[in-house]
Amino acid sequence: MPSIDKNVKENKFALFCDNVKKYKTLILMCIPAMIFFIAFNYAPLPGLYVAFVKFNYGAGIFKSKFVGLDNFKFLFESGKLWMLTRNTILYNFTFIILDNFLAIFFAILINEITRRMFKKITQTIMLLPYFISAVLVGLLVYNIFNYDYGFLNRVLTYMGVPRWAPYSNPKVWPGLIVLIQLWQCTGYNTIVYFAAIMAIDTEVIEAARMDGVNAFQRIRYITLPYLKPTLIILLLFAMGGIVHGNFGLFYNIVGRNSILYPTTDIIETYVYRATVNDFNFSTASAVGLYQSVIGFILVMLCNKAIKKIEPEYSLF
Repeated sequence: MPSIDKNVKENKFALFCDNVKKYKTLILMCIPAMIFFIAFNYAPLPGLYVAFVKFNYGAGIFKSKFVGLDNFKFLFESGKLWMLTRNTILYNFTFIILDNFLAIFFAILINEITRRMFKKITQTIMLLPYFISAVLVGLLVYNIFNYDYGFLNRVLTYMGVPRWAPYSNPKVWPGLIVLIQLWQCTGYNTIVYFAAIMAIDTEVIEAARMDGVNAFQRIRYITLPYLKPTLIILLLFAMGGIVHGNFGLFYNIVGRNSILYPTTDIIETYVYRATVNDFNFSTASAVGLYQSVIGFILVMLCNKAIKKIEPEYSLF
């Protein structure tokens, strides 16, 4: 029996070496990504201990005083945990659904464009907003919606219509923020789906055309099914960060306007305002751990649901 186990291990090792030689090019291409994830995702994991100590700069992380769950009291005793978590999840859920829907829609439209130059120009124009900083986006929004001298109110005044005061009306901002997010990020996600469409076997498309399939049928029965795996993977990845809000977007648009907090305040903006003066790393780490745990649970639940519906598309 020991000799059989030894032979099995030797065969597995030999098979492993053969696979390494066979796929050495792919392995070399994956090494930079592996180094990135090890350096920025796995190596910092011991730093989670900061969430359970009263961090002391002189003593360091592991010699600081252990305080257990005291750092989490800041969030749970604030009375705003439900509101903050609700706002963060609802905003991100809306971003995920609408952004992916529009990205798929525009990717299909771009793919149907026959003129190559027009296709490139369209992709470039759609991608440009993604590279605009959140600070400039906030400045642009302010100059459009400002009550006194904003572009929109100047137009309304010229038309004889009463001025609009969105910065004193929290109910209008969920829709505005969603529109701004879609304007800035849909172009980037469109490129992702367009790349997936480009990977479709051209022979399948040509065969469909020879069989008399029209454009709508081709999109429904060929393009959309091919995009399904990409969509599911992107949705699963997005679910992991659904509790992490876009701090730059919200802070630069809303700022410190407390009137808008009931509908625009998310976990990141609240924690920033509460900890910016004392640089409380322990509290911030506790909040980050809370977000990561919720995100992990959601990813596991979504992956389990997908595994039951479409097992081949699940992560594991």
